[in-house]
Amino acid sequence: MPGTYRDRWGKSSLYPGILILYKPLFPMVVFAVFRFTHQIRDERKRGKMSGHNKWSTIKHKKGAADAKRGKIFTKLIKEITVAAKIGGGDPDGNPRLRTAIDKAKSENMPKDNIERAIKKGTGGLEGVNYEETTYEGYGPGGVAVLVEVMTDNKNRTVSEVRSIFSKNNGNMGEAGCVSWMFDKKGLLVFAKDTDFDSLFEAALEAGADDVSDEEEQIEVTTDPAAFIEVREALEKAGFKSESAEITMIPQTMVKLEGKQAESMLRLMDRLEDNDDVQNVYANFDISAEEMEKLM
Repeated sequence: MPGTYRDRWGKSSLYPGILILYKPLFPMVVFAVFRFTHQIRDERKRGKMSGHNKWSTIKHKKGAADAKRGKIFTKLIKEITVAAKIGGGDPDGNPRLRTAIDKAKSENMPKDNIERAIKKGTGGLEGVNYEETTYEGYGPGGVAVLVEVMTDNKNRTVSEVRSIFSKNNGNMGEAGCVSWMFDKKGLLVFAKDTDFDSLFEAALEAGADDVSDEEEQIEVTTDPAAFIEVREALEKAGFKSESAEITMIPQTMVKLEGKQAESMLRLMDRLEDNDDVQNVYANFDISAEEMEKLM
């Protein structure tokens, strides 16, 4: 009888035989369950922009990224230099350096600039000695803010960052006051017209943590240790991300509107405008309708 299985004692059993017949379908069933779960979650999130990528989306709309390309290059050179100093100048053996180089290339940084930054980090060229640190604080409405800096003068930088907070309806806090509200993750952003189901299946097989269909893009999140592996697997599968980075994702969001939303955007802008600030993360949520008013 098809699907019948006999164990080592000669007893007949239909159940194991069925398992053998339908074993090839198990991955499809698992994928369907995961996909259904994500559809439910995405419906709940629809109409609201993802918080952790909110600021980059806003900057893109404002055209601020192009206006500050010189500052972007400066920040990227610092990141490449420090990454090379800590982990060596070979990007194949230094994931942080490789990510920094990829980001620099995506911003069209000249190859010579990248190579000089690596040499400064490894001691091949004389350069400034940068220190990394993170400042924490609160923005308007109690929004949690993380500020990552690279500086050659901590006293100068902490004074400038504190001043920016106080002048824009915020205040600096002590170490650890808000960092617990964020999770470090790898983040890959894909165009909205990417085939979601195909990307979802490929990301799941590559070891991604999550795939979400956002208002203006599709986002894949990973464990930081699996970031490069997942990115390479998706590229091999034909999925080219619009951006890829290690970032800090907030666990909860604070909804802002009106004057508080305006003050929050101004605080973010002033912080990022500081030469020593590398990255700014915050857990604010501003609706698309509110953004239209502010922009």
